[in-house]
Amino acid sequence: MTAALTALAIMLIQAQEVKVPLRFDFYYSYEKVVEALKALNAAYPELTKLDQVGKSEEGRIIWALTINNPQTGEPFSKPGVYVDGNIHGNEIQAGEVCLYLANRLLTNYGKLKEITDVVDRNAYYIIPVVNVDGRAHFFADANTPSTNRGLRIPFDDDRDGLLDEDGPDDIDGDGHITTMRIRDTLGKLRTDPADNRLMIAVKPGEKGEWTRLGQEGIDNDGDGLVNEDSEGFVDGNRNWGFNWQPPYVQRGAGNYPFEGTGIKAIAEYMLARPNIIMVFAFHNNGGMYLRGPSFKAAGELPQGDITVYDFLGKNIEKIVPGYEYLISWKDLYSTYGDFTDFTNNLVGSYSLVGELFQVETETYDGTPMRKQEERSRFAEASDAERQRLLFNDNVLQGELFVKWKSYKHPLYGEVETGGWTKMSSRLPHPFMLQDLVHRNASAVIFTAQYTPKVLLDVFEVKKIEGDLWSVRVRLVNEGAMPSVTHATMKNKLYTPDILSVTGRGVKVVSGGVLTDAWMGMVDYKEYKPEVHLCQVPGFGKIEYQFLVSGKGSIDIRFESRKAGTITQTVPLKAKP
Repeated sequence: MTAALTALAIMLIQAQEVKVPLRFDFYYSYEKVVEALKALNAAYPELTKLDQVGKSEEGRIIWALTINNPQTGEPFSKPGVYVDGNIHGNEIQAGEVCLYLANRLLTNYGKLKEITDVVDRNAYYIIPVVNVDGRAHFFADANTPSTNRGLRIPFDDDRDGLLDEDGPDDIDGDGHITTMRIRDTLGKLRTDPADNRLMIAVKPGEKGEWTRLGQEGIDNDGDGLVNEDSEGFVDGNRNWGFNWQPPYVQRGAGNYPFEGTGIKAIAEYMLARPNIIMVFAFHNNGGMYLRGPSFKAAGELPQGDITVYDFLGKNIEKIVPGYEYLISWKDLYSTYGDFTDFTNNLVGSYSLVGELFQVETETYDGTPMRKQEERSRFAEASDAERQRLLFNDNVLQGELFVKWKSYKHPLYGEVETGGWTKMSSRLPHPFMLQDLVHRNASAVIFTAQYTPKVLLDVFEVKKIEGDLWSVRVRLVNEGAMPSVTHATMKNKLYTPDILSVTGRGVKVVSGGVLTDAWMGMVDYKEYKPEVHLCQVPGFGKIEYQFLVSGKGSIDIRFESRKAGTITQTVPLKAKP
C-alpha cells in the first residue's frame, strides 16, 4: 500500500462517527480520543463522569474519565485506580490501552461477574492522553517513530536566540520523515548485499559507500546546520515534583518541576483524589512492567511493598506473555523527576509503568527475536532488521518502509531518503493492536481485584463485671495491597487509618492490639485508648480489644484514605 493510500485509509477511518463499543483496529487521533471519551460518557452516564483536568501549552484539553458505580458508594469511599498513557507524544498505543480499559469495564459491566465486581469495589480515573499536543502533532504532521515526544514548550536548543526554528522536514513530500544518506567512499557504511535497502558497517580495508546524515531536513535558519533546533523538549516524565534534577543532570527535565502546564494540572488532579492506591502509566516500547524506585540513591522499598509488587508483577508476566517485571533504576536506567516516584512518594500509591510494544515480535515466521539482536549502536543493519523487513514485505505488503530515492538537497547536494515510517518500530500494526490492548488492560483489571478490601468484624462482646465489657474487633483485608503502603507508613506521608470506638454514656477504659486471642494478650495503649492509628496488611488481619464501661451501644468506625470507611453499631450485650 502506498503512503498516499495509507493516509487516505486513515482519513476515512478517522472521519467515521465514534460509537460504543469502541473499535481497536486503528489508532484514534487526539480529536477522536475526545469523541470516544464523550461517547462512553453518553452511553454510560450513570457509571461515568468526564472531567477537564487542564490544558496543554497549545490550549488542548486533557480529559479524564471517572468510572464509578454510585450504588456502591461515592468514588472517594473506595480504592482509586488511576491509569494514564501517552505522556510521550509518540507513544500513541498507550492511549489505546486506556481507551480499551474504559470500554472493557463499561461494556461488560453486569455481563461478566469479574468485571462487575471490580467496578463495584473501585473507582477508576483514566486519562488516555497526557501529552495532548504531542499526540495531535504526531497524527497531523510528518514524523519519525521518535519525534514529537516531549511537551511543546519552546526551547532554544542551538542557543541562537530563536526557538524551535530548525526541526526535521518532510523534504520529499511523501508524508514521512525518514533518513537521509549520502554517497561517501570514506563513509563507515555500505549497502547490505543481502538486502539493498539496508546498510552494514564496512570492515577494515573495505571502501565505504554511505554516510548517514540523520533525519530528513534542511537548514531552515541558515546557520549551516540541519535539524539542530526541533520542537521544544521537556520530557513529561522528567518534570514531576519529586527528586527533580536540573537539565545538566537529567536531560529533558525542564527549567523547574511542573513546568509543563498539563503535568502540573494532573498532579493537582491526583492529589485531590486521596483514595488513589494503584497507578498504571503506559508507555510504548520494550515489553516491561517497571516498579520503582527510579534512582539508586533512593534505596530499596520496604519489604512489605516489595511483596505486593512481586505478587502483582509475577502474575502480570503471565497475563502478558513475553513481558518482564523489572526495577526501573536497576534493570533499565535511573531517572529523576519521574512520574511514578511522584505517585509512590506523594500520592501514596503502588505504581507500575507498562512499556508496551515488543518490536522483536515483528518477524516473518512468527518466532520472536532475542532483544539483544536489535539494531546496533552504529545504526547498521542487523539480523533483527532483516527479519522486520521480511515482516514488512510479506505480512504488511511494504506498508512501513519507504524505499530509497534521490533528492537534491540544498546543502548536501545529491542525497537519498528512505527508511522506516513513523508508524513503525515503536508501534504495533493495527492488526496486532487488539491483543496488546486487551492483555495490558487485563493486567489492570487483575490488579484492581487486589486493591484493599477491608472488612470489620466484631467477633466478641463479653461482660466482665457490672458495666464493664470486653469488645474484640477484627479488621480483615482480602486484598493483596495493605490499606496504607509501607512506604507511606515509613515516610509519614499522611495520617494512617483510624479505628475508633465511641458511644453516648460509654467510656473506653482501655484498648489495644490483641496480640494473642487465646492467651488474652493485649498491647494496651496508654493515652486516648478509644482511637488507634493502624495499617491493615494485605491478605491479613489486625485485631483489637477494648474495655468499655457503660450501657447501651458503641459505634466502631474504621476510616481509611485508600480503603474507605466502615461503621458498625454494636449493642453492649453478650453475643450469642
